[in-house]
Amino acid sequence: MEQDNIKEDTTLENEKTESVTEAEEAIQPEEKSGASGEDEKDQLALANEKIRELEQKLEEAENKQLRLHADFENFKRRLQNEKLMIEKYKAQSLVTDLLPALDNFERALKADQVDDSLRPFFQGMEMVYKSILEALKNAGVEQIEAAGKPFDPHLHQAVMKESSSEYEPDTVIEEFQKGYKLKDRVIRPSMVKVSE
Repeated sequence: MEQDNIKEDTTLENEKTESVTEAEEAIQPEEKSGASGEDEKDQLALANEKIRELEQKLEEAENKQLRLHADFENFKRRLQNEKLMIEKYKAQSLVTDLLPALDNFERALKADQVDDSLRPFFQGMEMVYKSILEALKNAGVEQIEAAGKPFDPHLHQAVMKESSSEYEPDTVIEEFQKGYKLKDRVIRPSMVKVSE
């Protein structure tokens, strides 16, 4: 077995030596055989062609590597932007879920107080309402101003139109439901009545 390995190593070294010798002969002019000038020119032309092919392959490989690098940088940038957007609007689903409860608080607080015995109850509700608004404000939520403002379809949802001599056309006359924004994104537009 060891002799077989030695024979294989010897055979491999002989093949390497032959390959090197052939390569040297292809590059150097054959002095012993008296090669003609045309053979040298043909060999030189073949070598130049091979060099051009290798240079072209190298250029293609470099271009491919540059494109891959650019694609990777773009991917990293998109991933970073998505991460920032997720962080910026992470409270959106919570805010959306809280808005109906906030609306109910507002309706309850607008109700007429029947007697003085309910006054502490309404004061407690108002305190809870204000603390919810404060927490939402700290999260970046703000109410959209509507009444008396020019109608903006990005911020307001017109559910009624009414002729009015008090207001200019396309002005919000009345707000039926408050709208809210989270930072610069509209979570819910204000439901409004607009002048004609």
